[in-house]
Amino acid sequence: MNISLTGRHIVLTDAIKAHMNASIETLSKFNMDIISVNIIASAKTKKGKDLSHVEFVINLAHKNSIVIEQNDSDLYAAIDLATSRAQKAMRRIHDRDSEHHKVGINEAKIEASAAVDLSQAAETLEDEIVPVELELYKPREVEDVLQDLKESGKLFEIFLDNEGKTRVLYKRNDSKFGLY
Repeated sequence: MNISLTGRHIVLTDAIKAHMNASIETLSKFNMDIISVNIIASAKTKKGKDLSHVEFVINLAHKNSIVIEQNDSDLYAAIDLATSRAQKAMRRIHDRDSEHHKVGINEAKIEASAAVDLSQAAETLEDEIVPVELELYKPREVEDVLQDLKESGKLFEIFLDNEGKTRVLYKRNDSKFGLY
């Protein structure tokens, strides 16, 4: 990991450099391939106030660079705030990489087929849906359909009446019959 500490309009003392190096060391706990870290500390005057400006540029292997800028009246506070923001950004990247495993299409197919037994699924579908051919070609009387329904033990019968309407005669729970 390459470390670059730069001061603009400010003198970097040994204490400031030690604080910056300590903050960089906290970024190594995420076990990511950090190529380089550039810290630029500068002094600015904004609206009559003296501010310390810290910019972190963290270059990661095979990922986008992380750029963090932080302003504060105290240089050490600006470094600490920028460090915590950098840790948060690196934690997000680390969690995204570790939680979202990239699975190939073949592994996904194998996992899906292992979880579902296709023959059993086909049998359950066959058990639930039974195709029945309807004999709706000639009109029938309600009394004839009622007699057929009593003899066959079916729960309902669909038929065409003499007026050409599709009707349903069904057996109710109270052993009586209903007509739609």
